[in-house]
Amino acid sequence: MNNKKFLIGIAAILTAIVALVPIMGGAFAAKAENEPSGLAKTCKAAMILDSETGTVVYEKNVKEHLQIASMVKIMTLGLAFDEIERREIPYDTIVTASENAAAMGGSQAFLDANADYRLDELLKSIVVASANDSCVAVAEYLYGSVDAFVSAMNERAAELGLTDTQFVNCTGLPQKGQYSCAADVAVMFKQLIKHEKFFEYAKVWMYDFAHPGGRVTGLTNTNKLIRFYDGCDGGKTGYTDEARSCITVTAKRGDTRLICVAIGAENSKTRNKEVSEMLNYGFSNYKTVYAVKKGDVLGEYAVSNGKTDKITVVAESDCTAFIKNGEKSEFTLDINVKELCAPVKAGDKVGTVSVKLNGNEFATVGIIAQNGCAQKGYKDVLDDFISQW
Repeated sequence: MNNKKFLIGIAAILTAIVALVPIMGGAFAAKAENEPSGLAKTCKAAMILDSETGTVVYEKNVKEHLQIASMVKIMTLGLAFDEIERREIPYDTIVTASENAAAMGGSQAFLDANADYRLDELLKSIVVASANDSCVAVAEYLYGSVDAFVSAMNERAAELGLTDTQFVNCTGLPQKGQYSCAADVAVMFKQLIKHEKFFEYAKVWMYDFAHPGGRVTGLTNTNKLIRFYDGCDGGKTGYTDEARSCITVTAKRGDTRLICVAIGAENSKTRNKEVSEMLNYGFSNYKTVYAVKKGDVLGEYAVSNGKTDKITVVAESDCTAFIKNGEKSEFTLDINVKELCAPVKAGDKVGTVSVKLNGNEFATVGIIAQNGCAQKGYKDVLDDFISQW
């Protein structure tokens, strides 16, 4: 009898377990549905991330070594803008296009050999129309030769920790030994968009590139998403038979700016569709929240021995968090300003603000003086004495 009851009990337990299987399966399926699925179907590699924090929203084969075609120009442009700013080279500087530059194939501005062009016009043609000849002209002007420029590109890649990237030329034209990956491209592009000049050029849809002899070449932006995706204001495309269709773009909605990389899509139409889907996923599920913005006033603080009694202090930089929609985001600020003694110059670092997110240490932001305060002179001291007497 006891054995019979035991067997009945075991049967009941097994029945209950079998009954639970579909319920458990449904629960796991629901969890999976919350993850990004069906994105970047035809791309060999893809990635979407927050431009400020670098937080990754979605990734696919991001470390795979691949040809990236004209997306090589992301590093070309980044290095060029860095050098121009570091050396304070005027953007209206005249650059002479060599025969080597004018002979470049592929997408181009059709430069005349030995003709003079403004540096900013050459850069604009690279951003808008991916002009290979302009790349070579800029590289030769800034570093004396293409080889020296490419060497500097690889040095910059090493500085940025891009261990899965190797440059052989500055154009992205097919050449053995050149490769990168989606993760490295995202880092390069994150650096490039720090330059406002890039956005100035990247928003241009069509324009006439003027040559010294009066000839005009009509150039059209290779990144169609600046017209057809809400918030897209910059990007770099690429295509070769081996690399297939590639693109890196950035789009901003509200306070949120995303970067999206796609390598090796079937064609440009499919590529743009899949990039749009990735961006839609990012904007629909994540947002940027500010703890403090650059220039936010953090208070007034006393200054000793100054011609004024107080100065205003502000945040030195932005402090943001990139969170899923619906997540809690409560910031607390602990402001620490050192004892101030004149003279204080506008922009001087005078303290820090410690930021906590939901009670946890999150970041530290510098505090700078918004306005200066000169030191009291002999006459000021005398005037103070007389006024008090």
